[in-house]
Amino acid sequence: MASHDQVRAVLADAQRARVFPSAVAECGDSSHALWTAVVGTRTFDDGTPVNDQTPYDLASLTKAIGTTTIAMSLAYASALSLQERVASPIAEWQGKDRQGVTIADLLEHASGLPARLVDRPPKSRREFEHDICMTRLEYVPRSRSIYSDLGFILFGFIAADRGQASLADQFAKLTPDPSLTYELPHDGKQQAAPTVPLDEDSRRGRILVGEVHDNYAYALGGVAGHAGLFGTAGAVGAFARVVLSAARGAYHGAARFWTLTPRFVERSIVPGSSRALGWDTMLPTSSCGTRMSQSAFGHVGYTGTSLWIDPARDRYYVLLTNRACGGGSLEAMRTVRRDFHDALADV
Repeated sequence: MASHDQVRAVLADAQRARVFPSAVAECGDSSHALWTAVVGTRTFDDGTPVNDQTPYDLASLTKAIGTTTIAMSLAYASALSLQERVASPIAEWQGKDRQGVTIADLLEHASGLPARLVDRPPKSRREFEHDICMTRLEYVPRSRSIYSDLGFILFGFIAADRGQASLADQFAKLTPDPSLTYELPHDGKQQAAPTVPLDEDSRRGRILVGEVHDNYAYALGGVAGHAGLFGTAGAVGAFARVVLSAARGAYHGAARFWTLTPRFVERSIVPGSSRALGWDTMLPTSSCGTRMSQSAFGHVGYTGTSLWIDPARDRYYVLLTNRACGGGSLEAMRTVRRDFHDALADV
């Protein structure tokens, strides 16, 4: 069976097993898309098929696609230094255990912060900033890496201040594709793949359509450093082609900040960490499967999304699903991702 038939079978089998209601996938190289697939319907109960123009909630792909792109732009413009201490722009970030934490530590998930807050999300940036700064650190900064939404939320505040504009406005200027955005137009919202709120979400009991799934991002108006972006598979693929070209040293566009890409996708020296600056890197045990090169980097999102890029093979792989619409477990989604990437290894 050809590779593209194998990967369609992986997605179709997962949809039948109710891991997700729908999926749209794309594989390409640094110049164009090579392969696409569309599977399933908007929800398990709604028989309306999705298509390649269906927007998905990208969830934590926002960290890599949105926030990290903004970080590169600000660093290139000298509006931000990766080695700057967090205590400089965030006055409440105080204490002996925190004083050495840098911007890079936030981006590498090595700041000491836990994943989430203990209590329900506050209602404003000011309250979020205070609660994050008062949260007890889980480990000595840079002694290890623990995935943290809080670190990216805090960095999002810093980036908004340094860029003198919201993350949404900054990102729109850097990647002006209307299909890759924090705020979908009205028609796009109606077409978006639905999700279902978590039990702890105040919106539980209704379906979210074109509305951010993450309750922290929702509390921040849908625009945050850790989540909030929506996009089609084609739009994510177009973004991936720019990053792939830059990672291969072949970027020739006008936006010169992309030349920082090799630095941002370099694996951290934090012990045991696979993280880079905003990105994750290839491990044989990760969601990218076993067949990518050691230079591969990517990210995943809670809703069932992922983007992996392999510079050595000149390939990118986009998988967008709405698992968070009554679908399967995170572990089931992880298995599908691994099978998906392994099946595409020869495309």
